[in-house]
Amino acid sequence: MKNIIAPLIVLLACMSTALFGQETFRENPPEPGPAPEIQLADYESFMMDNGMRVIVVTNNKLPRVSYQLSLNVPLHMEGDEAGLSSMAGQMLRNGTTNRTKAQLDKEIDFIGASLSSSGQGLFGSSLTKHEDKLLELMTDVLYNPSFPEDEFDKLQTQTKSGITASKDSPDFIASNVSRVMVYGQDHPYGEVESEETIENITAEKCRAYYTTYFKPNIATLVVVGDVSMAKVKRNVKKYFGDWEPEEMEEPSFPKPQPPASTQVDFVDKKGAVQSVVNITYPVYLKPGDDDFIAANVMNSILGGGSNGRLFKNIREDKGYTYGAYASLSTDEEVGRFNASASVRNEVTDSALVEFMYEFARLRTKPVSERELMLARNNLAGSFARSLESPQTIARFAINTYRYDLPEDYYANYLKRLSAVSTYEVMEVAKKYIKPDQAHIVVVGSKSEVAEKMEQFGEVKFFDMFGNPAKTKTAGADVTAQQVIDNYLSAIGGKDKLMQVEDLTVRMSTTVQGMSMEVTNQQVADGKLAVDVKMNGNSMQNIVYDGEKAKVSQMGNSQVVEGEQADAYKAQAKMFPEMYYADMGAEMNLEGIEAVDGADAYVVNIIMPGGQNKTEYYGVESGLKLKEVATQTVQGQTITQTSVFGDYQKVDGILFPFSMESSGAMPFPVNFKTEEIKVNTGIPDTTFVIEE
Repeated sequence: MKNIIAPLIVLLACMSTALFGQETFRENPPEPGPAPEIQLADYESFMMDNGMRVIVVTNNKLPRVSYQLSLNVPLHMEGDEAGLSSMAGQMLRNGTTNRTKAQLDKEIDFIGASLSSSGQGLFGSSLTKHEDKLLELMTDVLYNPSFPEDEFDKLQTQTKSGITASKDSPDFIASNVSRVMVYGQDHPYGEVESEETIENITAEKCRAYYTTYFKPNIATLVVVGDVSMAKVKRNVKKYFGDWEPEEMEEPSFPKPQPPASTQVDFVDKKGAVQSVVNITYPVYLKPGDDDFIAANVMNSILGGGSNGRLFKNIREDKGYTYGAYASLSTDEEVGRFNASASVRNEVTDSALVEFMYEFARLRTKPVSERELMLARNNLAGSFARSLESPQTIARFAINTYRYDLPEDYYANYLKRLSAVSTYEVMEVAKKYIKPDQAHIVVVGSKSEVAEKMEQFGEVKFFDMFGNPAKTKTAGADVTAQQVIDNYLSAIGGKDKLMQVEDLTVRMSTTVQGMSMEVTNQQVADGKLAVDVKMNGNSMQNIVYDGEKAKVSQMGNSQVVEGEQADAYKAQAKMFPEMYYADMGAEMNLEGIEAVDGADAYVVNIIMPGGQNKTEYYGVESGLKLKEVATQTVQGQTITQTSVFGDYQKVDGILFPFSMESSGAMPFPVNFKTEEIKVNTGIPDTTFVIEE
């Protein structure tokens, strides 16, 4: 197949050139015709006595049916239990008073159905002939959730692990901080989940959430598929008729506002080689508002994809990023504008200049007719494709009721879209694009980028959860070398460390269900041997004899010398901190930051070979708590974060017996030290390189 496709692509390209010339058809697209009439599929609806609205979309193309129960849960704060609604929703599906999770899974699989739950409702689908069984299972989950402790413990552990795995992601950090900056920590949209808030949640609190919010008077049931209205009414009365309503409070919250002037909200990501940039602020634009369609056209022109101005400028013209985009989200309460890109450290300020240029251009100069036509065509195409799904009709019906839209709103969508003018685009840009009242959230290297951001607004520093960063000065009488010396004293003292002739460290972990063991051997004259095994099989072996190195991996070996081998020189030293000064490393004490609640000195170290790393040493303990190192592996720059703990004495020297590593893999890896041996007489043959 591959040998056929490649020539075919070439042939088609040649035909295209022959028929249309050098793509002049792109420069002169055909004039658009009149907006087509939209014939939306019919839906029916009715209201039950308990307040639940039922929407029915009949589609007989396939013998399938789906039931989607959606709850319009009132806005509320979760506070120290942020993440409660999500966990409570997932727990619904984890067992009932009649069935365990395993029994639910088995019965659902037996009829080839699907059944899922969330904090905002339930969704189930099956063949039409299994409709009654599906509804029996679905309402068992709805009425009789058991919130089993064992399933809750699993979910809590998985949720915390997911947050831990994401904490090293600049995009995750930027998302957290942007949410806090836009909505504020006193608004439900501004709440951020952390390991601590998830730890505060209990199975009983999940039950309380369910008891409070799973009520029919805030619910909409959407039935889509091979059904009849008469049968739906019978089923709904049978399975949902006894569901009792209950009134609930609608608390009010302060309305988020953009900053009075643009400010830069900076999160320091040690070792980062690029910055994640979000330009964002709250927007008050509801679905169905008069500006809604024109604003979508405007956003499409600005940053709605590869045809957007941001993409063409910042990626295609300047080459600062792989992609630059913008979004304008609508919401019944409060929406949000966001423009984003990931750019190299050295061009972060230049990229922001281009963002601001495009914002100003859109506000002050009418867009071209060609840009307008492309944006309208793109939105019209997306709308038309969405109509292929009967679920779209159901969504339109829900929106019509929820936002009090005209009955013909969606039927007339394309007409209204085709009527958007260049003048309207500029007017909505003036209204919704606010470069002078924006939060510029930057996640990147403080030492390389932060100072350059001052031209765009006041620079404030935050942690990964949107809290003000707590950075302290170390004091004029403390130096980087003193911090290193204190560490060496804390683990045993230089005299004791100098007595170590050889060292063997064996660590273990589990990676995606497979056992992994790493054995590291070093000798005082600067030689190194590393063996990595997966499930008992050797996966990688490194030997460094002080001059050259041999790297063997899955049957392939390579001997490296010179500068390539120099990378192993520092690794071969048993206690490299003793030799930083001798090696000519540049050390700078940046201040004091918290590491897992403990104050730590932050020491930035630039090795002679150019490797940059930041080390964190406990102010009280003197021990190394964390290290962030950046290195290039096979042309790819990797920033690896290692967190050390559980220090124990071996032969009078303190060693960390736990290490959490993140950055080298898509998920954190927790290493446990199984064995440390000192001065056992490692044979010289261990470090012999055979070519």
